[in-house]
Amino acid sequence: MIRSMTGFGAGRAAVDGEEIDAEARSVNHKFCEVKVRLPRELAPLELEVVRTVKERLARGGVEVTLRRGGRSAVAPRVDIGLAQEYARAFRDIQDRLGLAGSVELSDVLAAEGVVRLEERPIDAEAARAAVLEAVAQALTALVAMRAREGEALARDLDGRLSQVDSLLGRVEKLVPGSAEHYRARLQERIQEVARGVAIDPARLAQEVALFADRTDVTEEITRLRSHLAQTRGLLAGGEPAGRKMDFLVQEMHREVNTIGSKSQSAEIATLVVALKAEIERMREQVQNVE
Repeated sequence: MIRSMTGFGAGRAAVDGEEIDAEARSVNHKFCEVKVRLPRELAPLELEVVRTVKERLARGGVEVTLRRGGRSAVAPRVDIGLAQEYARAFRDIQDRLGLAGSVELSDVLAAEGVVRLEERPIDAEAARAAVLEAVAQALTALVAMRAREGEALARDLDGRLSQVDSLLGRVEKLVPGSAEHYRARLQERIQEVARGVAIDPARLAQEVALFADRTDVTEEITRLRSHLAQTRGLLAGGEPAGRKMDFLVQEMHREVNTIGSKSQSAEIATLVVALKAEIERMREQVQNVE
């Protein structure tokens, strides 16, 4: 069954104190383009995440976001030596100026540089394992959502294929009558111009045969039915089929254009317009197929 290119998935994994949250979302794209947003300390894992995504997905613009969870990614660090220097300096100022009171802990902690926030050291191996597990979970959920949307796309496309097939059947029934209609019109015109002069049946038959040859759309109908069958086969298959289906829809449009240009029948022209409309709707839907 085909899959859509739009979807979302999330995952979470914890390994030896390293907890990672992952989100993956995808939209339509001609190829598989992956963007990874992650904390600076996880930057060395970016290429591995991209490779993991491309192993699971064939097409789509994919954005993966990673966050470190669990304990805070930053931790306070106290410079004890600097704190002692501040405490001595404060006491010295008190003694020299004869100020009342005493040096409080809050005074020392508020001094510049005594307490600072530093990034919590990362366990590289644990973080890598947690990242890959969280990304795998997110991709599994993403693929499941794309599969569900793919089922809806398949139902819609199958209905449109049936509609095109039905319209094509009506065109096929009208084609033989076009030549007969042309023969009748041509005979009427010749009679009007000839004013009673006998019409050469052989010459009339020759003209009708030439017209039938110029307006013959048997090959186009045959090829169009082949495209319909191939597209149905892709809908039922399990492989990424978006590019092939896009090509087939373009070919359908080309065959219908040729039928329209060859036809001299107003009824067929009307059906050609309807065929183009259905194929255009199919083209829009196919743009979202992986």
